[in-house]
Amino acid sequence: MLGLDLPSLNRSITTTPLYRMGGRLKSVTGVMTCNLPAAVGDHCVILGDDDDSVLAEVIGFEKDLAYLVPFDPADNLRPGMAVIRKGRGLTVPTGPNLLGRVIDGLGRPLDDLGPLAGCPMRPSNRPPPPALDRQRIRKPFVTGIRAIDGLLTCGRGQRVGIFAGSGVGKSTLLGEIAKGSEADVNVIALIGERGREVAPFLEDCIGPEGMARSVVIVATCEQTPLMRVRASQAAIAIADYFRDGGANVLFMIDSLTRLAMAQRDLGLMLGEPPSSRGYTPSVFQVLANTVERLGNAAVGGITALLTVLVDGGDFDEPVSDAVRSMVDGHIVLDRKIAEKGCYPAIDVARSISRVAPDVVDREHAVAARKFRAIMATYAEVQDLIRIGAYTRGSSPQVDKAVELMPRIDKFLQQGVGEPVRFDQTRAALLQISQAWPF
Repeated sequence: MLGLDLPSLNRSITTTPLYRMGGRLKSVTGVMTCNLPAAVGDHCVILGDDDDSVLAEVIGFEKDLAYLVPFDPADNLRPGMAVIRKGRGLTVPTGPNLLGRVIDGLGRPLDDLGPLAGCPMRPSNRPPPPALDRQRIRKPFVTGIRAIDGLLTCGRGQRVGIFAGSGVGKSTLLGEIAKGSEADVNVIALIGERGREVAPFLEDCIGPEGMARSVVIVATCEQTPLMRVRASQAAIAIADYFRDGGANVLFMIDSLTRLAMAQRDLGLMLGEPPSSRGYTPSVFQVLANTVERLGNAAVGGITALLTVLVDGGDFDEPVSDAVRSMVDGHIVLDRKIAEKGCYPAIDVARSISRVAPDVVDREHAVAARKFRAIMATYAEVQDLIRIGAYTRGSSPQVDKAVELMPRIDKFLQQGVGEPVRFDQTRAALLQISQAWPF
């Protein structure tokens, strides 16, 4: 009897169910059906040969048939296989011991650091903070990126969309912010990423310094739609835990577009009618739930950077349009700027932070407006200057804008691995604005 934890053993005995509901697999046509009385969200195990079981979740039912979707790719399924109902809802590990770890949507470790220990479990699907309990956004969130901190200043608890096509540097930008921001904890969800890109992102973009205060949740593009959707919910639940402890949390998801595609697949399996570009109604509900679970609460806050992979460069496609209406600001990365070798490739004129006036002083706000005025003035005559049709002296404003553009370009460009302090950014911004007399 020595060494036995009798109280823990007694709790395990008393909480273990005496029986479980079961059924038989009926068909597999996109979704799996079985004659099992279960509720939406229940987890079930499909028992295979040689202890080869498949974990699935109930996503719908019709009469006495439950519709199941597996978390992992399932092969060798056949009619009549036993299905056992495990229990209600998905729980994920949380806690400080998760820092530095890489897990999947079910909380299983994907790194080589051994099993998780000392990580209390928490339901993954929780309601958002009540609207009237949310703290106002009053403090700036420093990213270390000069163009953002100076002209698109974010606040603690803000939800920001990063809109970009493929290959314009959004992963690099996320990594730089994760390393250079003033967040206490980073929670990073990689949804639908190519498996080849995960390790380079962790090693090169995040780096050891960033990983030391980060939790990374990964669901790559070949995994099932259910796993991709649940991975995003698990990441938010982990961020919730740190927010409830009063931490300043930075949450990143790359990308909301692939989350929307995964939910579209689930919706089509359930027979939802497709609408614009094939997206089902549940897609926009999932996007709204994802965004609303983030932000400030009564204690602590989650600042969210949510990337949107713009389909074909169309910033008015359904997912981009829906997300832009939900978030508190957006940052547009432009391919033409990236092709010039400029990093970060932020199109300041098409980007905005809706909370910037609440988190910066009046002098900073005036300087940012002057900075934009200089860029707008130059943009109006840029083509004329390029072809030599503009004559110097025709407009004092244009002449001054041309003079200041080299300083503006230098301000907007920033090397990788070179975070800038907020006071340095503010000083540089004021210096440029003071040279604009108009």
